[in-house]
Amino acid sequence: MIHDELQKLEKLARKIHSKLQVTQEENEVLRGQNAELSSQLKQKEQEIEHFKNQIKISNIVDNRRTNPEDSTEMKDLIDKYIKEIDLLIAHLSD
Repeated sequence: MIHDELQKLEKLARKIHSKLQVTQEENEVLRGQNAELSSQLKQKEQEIEHFKNQIKISNIVDNRRTNPEDSTEMKDLIDKYIKEIDLLIAHLSD
C-alpha cells in the first residue's frame, strides 16, 4: 500500500519535472521572440521618426518663400541629403 503510494508520487514527480522542463524551454523561446520583437519595434520607431523628419523638412522647403527655381533646387538638395542619410542608416543597421 505504501509502496503503491510512493510509486504514484514518483510518477507524478516525473510528470511535473517533465512539464517544468517543457515550460522552461517555451519560456526561453518566448523570451527570445520578445527580445527580437522589441528590437524590431525600436527600429520601426526610429524609421517613423526619420520619416517625420523628412516630412518636416519637405514642409519647410515647400513653405519657403523664394523663387520656384531656388525652392526646387533646395528641395532636390535636401532630398539628396535624406537619401544619403538613409543609406548611412541602412549601412549602420547591418
